[in-house]
Amino acid sequence: MRVSVESVNVLVTSAIGDECLRWIADVSPGIRLRDVSGVFRAENDGDRAAKKQLDTLLCDADVLFGLRFPQDVLARCPRLKWIQTMSAGIDRFLDAEMVASPVILTNVSGIHATPIGEFVLGLMLMFAKNAPLHFRMKQEKEWKRLPPAIVRSKTVGIVGLGSIGREVARLSKAFGMRVLATRRTARGEGGARNVDLLLPADQINRLLAESDFVVLAVPVTVETRGLIGEEELREMKPTAYLINISRGETVDEEALTCALEEGWIAGAGLDVFATEPLPPESRLWDLPNVIFSPHVAGGMEEYAERATERFVQNLRRYLAGKRLRNVVNKKRGY
Repeated sequence: MRVSVESVNVLVTSAIGDECLRWIADVSPGIRLRDVSGVFRAENDGDRAAKKQLDTLLCDADVLFGLRFPQDVLARCPRLKWIQTMSAGIDRFLDAEMVASPVILTNVSGIHATPIGEFVLGLMLMFAKNAPLHFRMKQEKEWKRLPPAIVRSKTVGIVGLGSIGREVARLSKAFGMRVLATRRTARGEGGARNVDLLLPADQINRLLAESDFVVLAVPVTVETRGLIGEEELREMKPTAYLINISRGETVDEEALTCALEEGWIAGAGLDVFATEPLPPESRLWDLPNVIFSPHVAGGMEEYAERATERFVQNLRRYLAGKRLRNVVNKKRGY
């Protein structure tokens, strides 16, 4: 059914800049666009007047677009029909109320493939070229020559062959690596573009045992929460590295810490953690075989512009009564 443009109230909850706001407004003269990012921020800072103002604005909202959304958003938005997030991961939005609601949830899956693919290759190269050791040597003014390795002919195992996994596979192949991957929908052994061997998800232990680099690129679901624990880490080679750019909840962090301390694996590149920011008491801070970053692998210049482009494309489809792209299966969790 075609949507009446006169009834579409679009609220933007994150600061995206005037140009991006113009792109949204230009989709149709019937769109009533409100940038509520400032009011939302004030509410989060405890401003009670801002909360009251935001309640009034949310009451008429048909569509929300942003990176974060107000507390109790469904209760405060009785007219809400669609939420477009600026992120690919949507696990933080999927409470029981959201899963049960008829509100459509879409994400921007796909825009992170390039930055995260480059990030993963950077981590693999840093480990192969002894970059963590060189950083420490510079701090300690130590001159010690150790031969670096090469990634060519090494095996990378990609757990999750979505858009990010496919980009990691493509870049790995460009470096002459052997590529293994698992995919939930794979029914048996096979191949895929830039993948030498595609395995079903239940054969992850084979991937772990054969890989020099294991890359986690899965969403957080019931099946993937705690996917990598002690058993899986012990399946890996003692010379192998774990790279996690998915979510911290996919890994048993205590088991990983023990694996790094006791040499079950050679090291880990971590962009995500079970608790963020990483608590100061975490032993991961002091481990020399860990490279980590504060959940920034998917970042890029003009992120807001890229996300807004996706929203504008979907908004045109919404007004035309067409099926939206990147619709999240709320029961599956992605």
